Amino acid sequence: MKEKEISYTEAFEELKEIASRLESDEVAVDDLTEKMKRATYLMKVCKDKLRKIEEDVNKTIENLS
Repeated sequence: MKEKEISYTEAFEELKEIASRLESDEVAVDDLTEKMKRATYLMKVCKDKLRKIEEDVNKTIENLS
């Protein structure tokens, strides 16, 4: 089953929540691997979306020249 596409804002907010929970020791050791995998996925989502925006901005700038 394909996961619903998540927006940059949603991914970033969830990533901040996971980081906060990790910093405050709110994550059980048993859940640590799952949270780290989710955080890795969210970072990839954010990075991919930022890369796409950068490409779009560069194309727009090129078209203005």
